[in-house]
Amino acid sequence: MEFWTTKHVAGHVTACVSANGEIAYLVEGSRRAALIDAGPGAGHLERVVARLTDKPVTVLLTHGHVDHAMGAPAFDDVYMNPADRDLYRRHSPLAERREYLRMGLGDRFDADFADLEYTEPAPDRAFAPLEEGMSFDLGGIHVEPYAFPGHTAGSMAILLVEPRILITGDACNNSTFLFGEESGTVEGYLASLARLRSLLAGRYDRVLISHHQADVDPGILDSMADVCHDVLSGHADDLPFSFMGMSACIAKACTPRFERLDGRDGNLVYSKAKVRG
Repeated sequence: MEFWTTKHVAGHVTACVSANGEIAYLVEGSRRAALIDAGPGAGHLERVVARLTDKPVTVLLTHGHVDHAMGAPAFDDVYMNPADRDLYRRHSPLAERREYLRMGLGDRFDADFADLEYTEPAPDRAFAPLEEGMSFDLGGIHVEPYAFPGHTAGSMAILLVEPRILITGDACNNSTFLFGEESGTVEGYLASLARLRSLLAGRYDRVLISHHQADVDPGILDSMADVCHDVLSGHADDLPFSFMGMSACIAKACTPRFERLDGRDGNLVYSKAKVRG
């Protein structure tokens, strides 16, 4: 069984979707291509990308977590926010990847992917710094990174300027985690949201996220700000949640697939110890 499948989501944008639901986006201009995220370092994403384009590829990592950055060492030209350097290093071991995929795939891990091949770990690989203010000219398409801390200190949102698409990675989705040691507070995240909303107002029509589904409501940043206000004012639903030995609260009532019962996009999974400060 193939670990990666692909589908076009816009004229110059292809979603590479893993069997575990992670999504990396290949953006192709007339001269170069950019790969937004590199997955968990399993199943040779680099070979999938090579089949899709023969142009030089630059990898832009939205953050350093195991499910987004571990395929990056298979590429030569990689950028990541240095604030996630230590996080990337901690998540690099193969055992970390296997545990993560076994948890996500369940019985399919052994039944369908027992022979899955992994990208060789490179915990000390020095990636180029990804910083706000940069612009990557792919030829007809410009790609701009914007700091979006909260989920991790180094989280970045990626704006595809001409297609008017914002890729938020895990920094804003239907289950944004704010409970790990690398996460910020809800209060700090709300400030991060407000800043990005102001910077990018009127510059995008679509928002793409990086797990299971591509498109979400373009108003998800506004909806997520409302969720933060509910948490800070004590009006969250606070469903109990556990993940890899950690306990947290889901801010808004939702289905097991994190579909909000009120029909809106945007939800936080947060720690009561990380609300203010």
